[in-house]
Amino acid sequence: MLKPTEIDKLRGDFPILTREVYGKRLVYLDNAATTQKPQCVIDKIVAMYTTMNANVHRGVHF
Repeated sequence: MLKPTEIDKLRGDFPILTREVYGKRLVYLDNAATTQKPQCVIDKIVAMYTTMNANVHRGVHF
């Protein structure tokens, strides 16, 4: 079982979990289809879209 400090640290990795709903901290319970991403994953996705994204084979010429 996680300690309260460990839970707070883990929650801190997920931006959506800083939100409050009706004055209470958000609890997100869902399956893998819509699993929330931790900030480190969001950062990598943003970096990929801003520096490496391209259509497959569009820039390849022989």
